[in-house]
Amino acid sequence: MVTQAHELEEAILARAERLANEYRERANRTRDQILRDAADKLRMREQREEAIAKSLGERTYRQQVQAEELKLQSHLDRVRWNLVRDVEHRLSENMRAHIENKTAYLETLTGFIVTAAAAIERDTMIVAANAHDHRLLESNWTRVTAALPEGKLANLAEAHIDAVAGVLVTSEDGRIRVDNTFEGRMARLRPRIQQRILERLLPAGFDTGALFGG
Repeated sequence: MVTQAHELEEAILARAERLANEYRERANRTRDQILRDAADKLRMREQREEAIAKSLGERTYRQQVQAEELKLQSHLDRVRWNLVRDVEHRLSENMRAHIENKTAYLETLTGFIVTAAAAIERDTMIVAANAHDHRLLESNWTRVTAALPEGKLANLAEAHIDAVAGVLVTSEDGRIRVDNTFEGRMARLRPRIQQRILERLLPAGFDTGALFGG
């Protein structure tokens, strides 16, 4: 039970890697097209402005080139983050599919609760969930509480929370909380997920510097 939270965390990261690999080919095609278009535009602009560049001097010309580089980099950034958000949306869809498997999902919820119980230095905890998860936990509460560490007690809150999935576990006095909702765990994992995604979407060489001689 205790390993369920860790296993789900690794599963989320593994899904992110698989989804990122799917988009890498698309990102590479987008990159190549952007760089070709930018190179063509730059060459045409160089031809038109060659005479002006000579009179304005090297410094002014470099400023114009740098402006083009910044414009291209901005576009590449938008492409990159749109892909990242798309992958995160797919992860949310995968979680909703996981919820449909009640047996496996109950194990996940139990793991979240057990992990939180170990982290909270109190004997009694309050477990809050959304309406769907509340019903699943309520009908299996004896099984869930049997998995708790020795000496730990947990009560299921009557009020529901607004979350895609998971549980919010707090100490009885409300001073300690462990957010094991899908949203809470995604917020904590997002930097690692984005790093995994970007490592695959933006391999070495996905840079504008070479195009502009930087």
